[in-house]
Amino acid sequence: MQIYEVQHGEAQLVKEVEKPKPIKCGTFGATSLQQRHIATGDFDGNLNIWNLEMPEVPVYTVKAHKEIVNSIDGVGGLGIGDGAPEIVTGSRDGTVKVWDPRQKDSPVANMEPMEGETKRDCWTVAFGHAFNDQDRCVCAGYDNGDIKLFDLRNMSLRWETNIKNGVCCVEFDRKDINMNKLVATSLEGKFHVFDMRTQHLTKGFASVSEKAHKSTIWQVRHLPQNRDIFMTAGGAGNLHLWKYEYPAQRSKKDSDGVEVGVAGSVNLLQNVTLSTQPIASLDWSPDKQGLCVCSGFDQSVRVLIVTKLNVA
Repeated sequence: MQIYEVQHGEAQLVKEVEKPKPIKCGTFGATSLQQRHIATGDFDGNLNIWNLEMPEVPVYTVKAHKEIVNSIDGVGGLGIGDGAPEIVTGSRDGTVKVWDPRQKDSPVANMEPMEGETKRDCWTVAFGHAFNDQDRCVCAGYDNGDIKLFDLRNMSLRWETNIKNGVCCVEFDRKDINMNKLVATSLEGKFHVFDMRTQHLTKGFASVSEKAHKSTIWQVRHLPQNRDIFMTAGGAGNLHLWKYEYPAQRSKKDSDGVEVGVAGSVNLLQNVTLSTQPIASLDWSPDKQGLCVCSGFDQSVRVLIVTKLNVA
């Protein structure tokens, strides 16, 4: 783990910590702003929470999965999302588990394949719908194109679909509101935006898809200051900035008089090529609009600024 600080337009390495197992993913989503504990998932299936001031020994550790932890997300920390702080992990072992850092050893929820079902590699997980103390959802994406939405309040599978390509990243436009939109990115350069406000019994959620990159879209991140603007990071080393436009009406009645969602459209605002290698992770600053950081397979960390977002 490396901690950098931006000083006079340059990224200065402040601290470096080495651990015995390679780290695959991390999140600050379940920590308070005061503590700033980072939760990480590693190649051995461990979930660890670290105090970066004293990173020698984790403040919480659990053998979360039998195989690599591919993805992690947190909610209830950083002032985002009502309710208890929780962490969700998704693994190659096919399971998605929700953890409460205050509870040792066992997950508060475990979503695994039914007996006899094939175990699919879970590539991505995300929290959403955390707009009060009771409601909370987890969305998971799998290597075969499955997207599953789990309702943690009812402990049920609320919705599932398949987008025909491995799902690399899912993210709600906001974690702490009544579900509004979900973006799912995939192999072969396609992403889907689902309108999560209206769920039809058979048709599910309305969606629009866009083929944007010539290769895998590794990640999507919504702008904290405007939930309708998001950035996708691609396998060819490029970033694409998008804006979602809502339709005139977000729902209509079908022939049976049942509400069905209406998808909007996406417009490309800007794109840039930063590297010949994939950009695999990206994060926006919650404080400074347009400030973001990304890392790529070329071993580089880049701090970027996107301007004119208020007129987009």
